[in-house]
Amino acid sequence: MIPAGLGARDTLRLEAGLPLHGHELGSGITSLQAGLDWAVRFDKGPFRGSDVLAAERERGISRRLFGLVTEGRRPPREGSPILREGVAVGVVTSGNFSPELGHGIALGFLPPESAEGDVFEIDVRGTKLEARVVKPPFVK
Repeated sequence: MIPAGLGARDTLRLEAGLPLHGHELGSGITSLQAGLDWAVRFDKGPFRGSDVLAAERERGISRRLFGLVTEGRRPPREGSPILREGVAVGVVTSGNFSPELGHGIALGFLPPESAEGDVFEIDVRGTKLEARVVKPPFVK
């Protein structure tokens, strides 16, 4: 066995499109926003937070987690704003260079009406990267 660091683990996790607590899951992020509504069973009776989720489902979510791909070796970075026509509409929650794919990949919150194929820009320290919405996992 060869030891691997947290960077390797994080890259593999991101390539698989898996959420990380504190980034795509956690305080202030509901399972509906994270795209994990398939794991919520409203028909099995009340559970902790079921009233909040039911209200959010009724009114509609304000943001949703999506996968994003960029061209080139420069990776999107956590906390980078996601822009549409120069206006921030979301934020990158996890981003990195994918050694398997040879380009940047990211998970980020966007407006819920966003769809696969939509194009945004990610502002990485003043450099704009074109990003296309895809459905994770990035590597199957």
